[in-house]
Amino acid sequence: MERCPWCGTDPLYVAYHDQEWGVPEHDDRRLFEFLLLEGAQAGLSWITVLRKRENYRRALDGFDPEKIARYGERKREQLLQDAGLIRNRLKMKAAVGNAQAYLDLREAGQTLDALLWGFVDGAPRINHYRSLSEVPAVTPTAEAMSRELKKKGFRFVGPTIMYAFMQAAGLVNDHLISCPRHRQLSDG
Repeated sequence: MERCPWCGTDPLYVAYHDQEWGVPEHDDRRLFEFLLLEGAQAGLSWITVLRKRENYRRALDGFDPEKIARYGERKREQLLQDAGLIRNRLKMKAAVGNAQAYLDLREAGQTLDALLWGFVDGAPRINHYRSLSEVPAVTPTAEAMSRELKKKGFRFVGPTIMYAFMQAAGLVNDHLISCPRHRQLSDG
């Protein structure tokens, strides 16, 4: 049994694979964190974002949507000067907008957890891929999730980003069947 080859040998990536990736997440704040980080990753490798994660946690007030939603132009400019972050104006603006969309969702009486997990009927979808070439970049579920989030005001939530989010937050188990984590996460 070998772990999924995508994580290579980088200790940070291996720890992420072994302890976090694919573990079903239901905490709204953690789901929000994943959503922001997956959006920040667009066009980049995940290891780039993973290496900057603690910087994001510090700079974005622990991913507190109430604080992020209040960031004005001055704070966004400060963030764009922070070398510990991905300095992309659109992504930073989207982070603030996503915090506002998150708060709107909550004000409407809905949780991010209920919204997102509703797309998989509340339980992880267990896939049985043998090689990385079998794992899709997008699924119809990710496309539907993307459309719904965009309707609710979220940005940087395209179908590819949302499928990566589903994998990270455990809405799907895409560990290869040769990986010990596949069975561990499938057995609950």
